Amino acid sequence: MKLPAPIQTYFDADQIVDRGASPVAAFAADAILKDEGKTYIGHSAIEAWWHAAKAQFQHSAAPREFSQEGDRARVRAEVSGQFPGSPAILTFAFELKGDRISALEITA
Repeated sequence: MKLPAPIQTYFDADQIVDRGASPVAAFAADAILKDEGKTYIGHSAIEAWWHAAKAQFQHSAAPREFSQEGDRARVRAEVSGQFPGSPAILTFAFELKGDRISALEITA
């Protein structure tokens, strides 16, 4: 499946085992990320969220469906890891600005 470059970067980083890896470069400097009822704004907050989630859940996501309308893109992905109900299908709702992710909301 062909994903826009910043979204592909996000999912590619998810497959890297290196604990230092993160997709933060794919995000705009003022990007907003929402996950599990919490909001993270900017590179530092998003990177901290990424590393904390990886350490806690040891998860990976595999895109299964993709749709896009303008700057909004939706990816349904199978997420597997150390959490109840794994694997689960989650929706990743991206907003793009140029070649960066300006917003991401992750929902069940």
